[in-house]
Amino acid sequence: MALDTDWGELAAKVIGLGAPILGGALGGPLGAAAGKVLADALGTVEPTPVAVDAALRTDPNTAAVAARQAESEWLAALAEIGKAQVSEVGATQRAEIASDDLLQRWWRPLYALELSLLECPAFTLTLLHALWLGHDAGINGFANLSALLMAYFAARFGVLGVYVTGRTREKQAGATGELPPTLIGELVNALTGRNKKK
Repeated sequence: MALDTDWGELAAKVIGLGAPILGGALGGPLGAAAGKVLADALGTVEPTPVAVDAALRTDPNTAAVAARQAESEWLAALAEIGKAQVSEVGATQRAEIASDDLLQRWWRPLYALELSLLECPAFTLTLLHALWLGHDAGINGFANLSALLMAYFAARFGVLGVYVTGRTREKQAGATGELPPTLIGELVNALTGRNKKK
């Protein structure tokens, strides 16, 4: 293996050893961090792609065991990072719930009202008016901008969807005194639980 080898070149080999998540990480932006975990599991002197590749070639059975152990440690590290992120998001949401700042409390309802009562009806009326009058320039303008308009409204309604789910969580937190788990939180709990069982 050449001296300028990067971690991505080891990805397929590590996946083949039964560590697909770690192998995928080696090929991504966190390759160096995943490579360090793999190097530690293999006991290499230096955490470099060349040293790890040499260790993987020595004994296939030992390499497979070390790769699976490294993947378990990698998942545990990801779970800890995820827990910290969920905790930070929860702290931010609790601060917003307790805030007396009117702008902070009202921006989301105002956003929802503006989008559903002003923007969408205005857009719909403009389009229907152009169609009713047979205004070629207006119809062609809407047709030419259709992809952009779809992306725009998808983003706007995506934010509205996040608002609705966030508001539901805030109400649950107000009733129970604690935030309900998010999808990320449930994923972290699942990963953590799986690692504890091993």
